[in-house]
Amino acid sequence: MQRIAEIQRALKQEGLDGWLFFDHHKRDPLAYRVLDFDVKNAPTRRWYYLVPAEGEPRKLVHKIEAGMLDALPGSKHSYAGWAQQADALRTLLAGCRRVAMQYSPRCAVPYVAMVDAGTVELIRSLGVEVATSADLVQFFEARWNAAKLESHLEAGRRVDEILRAAFAKVGSEHQAGRHPSEIEIQHFIRTAFTDNGLFADHGPIVGVNAHAADPHFDPAPDISRPIQPGDWLLIDLWAKLTAPGAVYYDITWTGYCGPEVPSQHQRIFDIVTGARDLAIQCVQQAISQNRTLHGFEVDDAARGHIAAAGYGDFFFHRTGHSIGEEVHGTGANMDNLETHDERRVIPWTCFSIEPGIYLDTFGVRSEVNMFIGEDGARVTGAVQTRPVLIGA
Repeated sequence: MQRIAEIQRALKQEGLDGWLFFDHHKRDPLAYRVLDFDVKNAPTRRWYYLVPAEGEPRKLVHKIEAGMLDALPGSKHSYAGWAQQADALRTLLAGCRRVAMQYSPRCAVPYVAMVDAGTVELIRSLGVEVATSADLVQFFEARWNAAKLESHLEAGRRVDEILRAAFAKVGSEHQAGRHPSEIEIQHFIRTAFTDNGLFADHGPIVGVNAHAADPHFDPAPDISRPIQPGDWLLIDLWAKLTAPGAVYYDITWTGYCGPEVPSQHQRIFDIVTGARDLAIQCVQQAISQNRTLHGFEVDDAARGHIAAAGYGDFFFHRTGHSIGEEVHGTGANMDNLETHDERRVIPWTCFSIEPGIYLDTFGVRSEVNMFIGEDGARVTGAVQTRPVLIGA
């Protein structure tokens, strides 16, 4: 009942009458995680679970799968036919005018948009307004505890060292007269992850020159290029400890294979890192002033700087994403491009700050992670201030 009490407190703070959970064929993993329960077999019939702001939770299950929600507290009702289901839902929602569901208006937050449009229409047809559960999901899903924070910091220490080793590997290969390929360095990093107790679901990105201008480049064997003296190199790597509940650390650095960075590369690097630093400052000032901060505001800080420098059209992804047990988490994103993310940035969450400029011949991205504590906001790892001079 502790989780139910926590949900009810959050509902009152959000001014909602309840949170209506719904699933069919386990399409909504958020429902199971937030409610902290699981089922042996995926439901083949629809179930509904209402946590009201006050009072006892209510269940609605199909008679074929009457025990589906028995692990959860609350009164239970069942249905069989579609007409009976609608009547039972009306009873379930009695007294509710506005409930949260895993719904996002215009799919602005796709990580939360788990409930199908037809089910939303069904609930609305009963005279109940459906609100997004995005802020509630963030509160119950995206917040870390002390153990998660420590796992992130430890992963960061290991990943930072592996990144340094990867750049050094390219330099030593050049000194030996060899030109390692992008995929070779990717394999080098993945092997180092395994050797250091780290896991990554895919990647890392290792891109040279024009490949560095592809934000999601993957050096497959048929397109992998050699990394040669005079090349620009971008490495984006993310990993977490191989332990239950561990969370990711995710960074991007760039370097030049030679003793002096070309002026155009340096200029773009300076613009990108300037945008990154303004986004960091935006977060830290808001948190220190105890001011409500929304994800879109952080994106505006970075994007405005890049646009003012004349490169707005070359920055075509959000400034940052939530970080959790999945590298792209369910908390607020720093985004006013792909979506207008109005979710609040709240304590005990973490996200990336990673502006970029992507030209025809090369790209620059500079990525750090920010953690919001109770008393302030901080970058959790090393911050790149100049391009790495590889082999110099």
